[in-house]
Amino acid sequence: MIKILQVRNIDSFVESRRQKTSEKDRKTVQAILNDVRKNGDSAVKKYERKFNGRKTSQLRVSAKEIKEAQSKIGRGKENDAIWGAGTLRENQSRIATRLPGLTRSVNVSYHIAKNSISFVPIPSVGCYIPGGQARYPSSAFMSVIPAKQAGVKRIVVVSPPGRDGKIDPLTIVAAKRFGATEIYKVGGAQAIGTLAYGTKSIPKVDKIVGPGGKFVSIAKSLVNDQVAIDMVAGPTELGIIADASSDPELVALDLISQAEHSSDTMCFVITQSKTVAKQIQKSLEKLIPDVERSAIVKQSISKNGFIAVCKNQNEMIELANKIAPEHMELMVKNAKTLSKKITGAGLLLIGKNTPSAASDYLLGSNHILPTNGFGRTRGGLSVLDFLKIQTVVESNKKGLSKLRDSLKTLTDAEGLPNHYKAVKRRLD
Repeated sequence: MIKILQVRNIDSFVESRRQKTSEKDRKTVQAILNDVRKNGDSAVKKYERKFNGRKTSQLRVSAKEIKEAQSKIGRGKENDAIWGAGTLRENQSRIATRLPGLTRSVNVSYHIAKNSISFVPIPSVGCYIPGGQARYPSSAFMSVIPAKQAGVKRIVVVSPPGRDGKIDPLTIVAAKRFGATEIYKVGGAQAIGTLAYGTKSIPKVDKIVGPGGKFVSIAKSLVNDQVAIDMVAGPTELGIIADASSDPELVALDLISQAEHSSDTMCFVITQSKTVAKQIQKSLEKLIPDVERSAIVKQSISKNGFIAVCKNQNEMIELANKIAPEHMELMVKNAKTLSKKITGAGLLLIGKNTPSAASDYLLGSNHILPTNGFGRTRGGLSVLDFLKIQTVVESNKKGLSKLRDSLKTLTDAEGLPNHYKAVKRRLD
């Protein structure tokens, strides 16, 4: 069951809890990527057969299959299932309309040169939608909507098929409805390889986004020298800061809700009270045996879960910011005040009625979030991930003449005299 741990040294505590990539797993993924790069579609189909247990003749989801998926999902059910996409789309649209380049350019004139800065869409992106132990139609619109709002022309969706060789119908419907131009039945490291290197069936993309399991995360990091990626978005993480005002059962239910994703998830609590820690531990022991997906939940909580007991609030804040989990719930008194000091989480959820289970679907935030400590340096997926800054500079002879002496000083200092000569020739 979940462990109660006294925090003594924060840095060593964080290091001991960080999920590490084994060399064996890295070599396994590298071998898959090498095979896909060399053998293309045949390697992809081989790994689909190996990992998904079914022979795949056609990787792309056909127009007929899209219609079949739409017929299986009634319009009412479809609207209910992706209701939260409207809020997400509105939020992303607000970001987009504030960016120069989507609506206008920013021109900055200097005495020497004129600079024009704009944001332009990335030409093509690949959106990885997880599958396997669960279905994630919500991840389809979480990745496709920001890409569409940014103006990306080619939006490729890949997702592992089930044992029947098909992708979940609602995942197909959500992806198509919000702008996917291509959908493919392929998952795992082999899917990342196809997006990065391209095959006969699946042309390569410029950037790969989306969450995935351990092998998907490793694959994204390994292909990053060939293609851009959004972030390391691996197995989900949830941290909860709790105190005497917290409801132990609600804390336990929230931990369970994230732990049910997979056995690799990391769900934990930070508190100052051993009494609170024991209450939460007892709630988990009571609830887990009777919940659905209890085997996954139990393995996740026992393997990766913990309750950290800190000496004071400052220690709690420091620990939370250094672990920097994907989601961080503040189920404490004065949660808004405390939230101003929590800067490391990928997504911050304030108060007892803002559970991560709701933010995963319908609260307007994106659930594709950084994991493994990367919440310290970035937030969730947004239109910004699908844009590049385009800078255009125009100078003239008069402008260049003003920087002659400065340029000579800098090129002499760096030992690059031909830089200066290239400019000087224009001025002579």
